[in-house]
Amino acid sequence: MAGHSKWANIKHRKAAQDAKRGKVFTKIIRELTVAAKAGANPEDNPTLRATIDKALGANMKRDTIDKAVARGAGNADGDNYEAVTYEGYGVGGVAVLVECLTDNRNRTVAEVRHAFTKRGGNLGTDGSVAYLFSRKGQMYYEPGVDEDALMEAALESGAEDIETNDDGSIEVTTEFTDYMSVKDALTEAGFKPDNAEIAMIPSTTIPLDKDGAEKVLALVDMLEDLDDVQNVYTNADIAEELMAELG
Repeated sequence: MAGHSKWANIKHRKAAQDAKRGKVFTKIIRELTVAAKAGANPEDNPTLRATIDKALGANMKRDTIDKAVARGAGNADGDNYEAVTYEGYGVGGVAVLVECLTDNRNRTVAEVRHAFTKRGGNLGTDGSVAYLFSRKGQMYYEPGVDEDALMEAALESGAEDIETNDDGSIEVTTEFTDYMSVKDALTEAGFKPDNAEIAMIPSTTIPLDKDGAEKVLALVDMLEDLDDVQNVYTNADIAEELMAELG
């Protein structure tokens, strides 16, 4: 999601994920295992370090994290997952990017295509919407944080952009490669984010009315329920009050 309601969309997604905690953990464990194949030392593997940070943010036990990393580093049998991204459109021409980890491409694409079709969208070809997104680091701070002090600390740490949303929450954006260093620096300066993640950020957004928002959120929820789907990104812009109304 994007636009002036990013924080509202983040909270909506986290609430949905919290309700499915077991499935979220399963997906993060798979992500840890795959990331660790490129090296088990997070200091030398930025992707692994960011995934460990994500796992800790989801309150995953350190022992569970360590076991997943060890399994990935050992290239254990049964962990032959590959990353694949599917692209498509929701209602109103909203671009949808679906990141998956799968051990069976045929199964995954069939499930993803079914979700698009059932929710009024359509699966596109490679490159059809990916050009609209860039991988960035994002940190969110709820209303009440000292905006001037946060902005100064963010700029000093190398952040790319700072944006204050309509509800007073603040979003700090970084280059993907600077995400962990900026997050660490801000936390050390006393600004621990309420939510932080690496995400695909759209360059343009499409505002939606209530009907369109309901349909796009239904598509996102259905895709996120699939075992092989890790992340779903769109360029939908849903007003904060509308997001609150939809619950």
